[in-house]
Amino acid sequence: MAVSERTTGTPQPIGFNRSGLGRLGTVLRWIALLIAVVLFLVPFYLILRNALSTESDITAPSWTLFPSHLQWGNISELFNDTTVPMARALYNSAVVGLLGTAGQLLLASMAGYGLARIPYRHADKIFYAIVATLMIPGAVTFIPSFIVVSSLGWVSSLRGLIIPTLFSGFAAFLFRQYFLGFPRELEEAARVDGAGYLGVFWRIVVPNSLPFFAAIAAITFIGNWNSFLWPLVIGQDSSSWTIQVAMSTFITAQTINIHELFMAVAVSILPLVLIFAFLQRYLIQGVTQSGIKD
Repeated sequence: MAVSERTTGTPQPIGFNRSGLGRLGTVLRWIALLIAVVLFLVPFYLILRNALSTESDITAPSWTLFPSHLQWGNISELFNDTTVPMARALYNSAVVGLLGTAGQLLLASMAGYGLARIPYRHADKIFYAIVATLMIPGAVTFIPSFIVVSSLGWVSSLRGLIIPTLFSGFAAFLFRQYFLGFPRELEEAARVDGAGYLGVFWRIVVPNSLPFFAAIAAITFIGNWNSFLWPLVIGQDSSSWTIQVAMSTFITAQTINIHELFMAVAVSILPLVLIFAFLQRYLIQGVTQSGIKD
């Protein structure tokens, strides 16, 4: 008696089409992605649309997709406004962002490397103390920090904006966790050649950790650029305003300068968009490489 061959695989119901379901899933994923992109771009569209509009176009009862006439003169009007030193504010924000980021990278990376690699019996206690500072609300240390800065005569100066924010416990924590996973073989090879901790750090660790440094730099720069409360309190003179403080002056109790406000927003987010566009892969890599190591 002939034995019928048993077909392999799971029998499928009549009318089943695996390729059809696959195409349907792909279409649904593209639709979801398109919706996400639209939702992400809508705020940027609104900023650009209103930045190139007149006051009447922005406040008109009937909405139009684009203004009747693009007002490119709003750019010159923004920088020629004598009441708001926009060019000076951009310069101050750039200085605060760049120097603050460089200082945080230097101090936090050296602190993190010391806690991760230099043998010291109180290293864990110092690390726990740094982590404990992350649990203290910023409002608790705000007034003492202002008193210290004021006593040093740093109010309305770039020193008062930069120096108090140079050390970040969170950045030191991230660097420490990253350096715990750094290959020890590279460091040991450098020590065989006679390099000390500082030499190993600058010659071996830093050059091989540039992606992680770039990720922390991008996050730190964005945070410094968007900082508002501390620059608002310290920058009491218009010559020390940052871009966020300058934009707040367009909204007063009496008037709201809407079109200049939107143009200022468009100008202020341009550096952040460029930084995110060029360093986004480092941001993702930095998150994946900063996991807690035992």
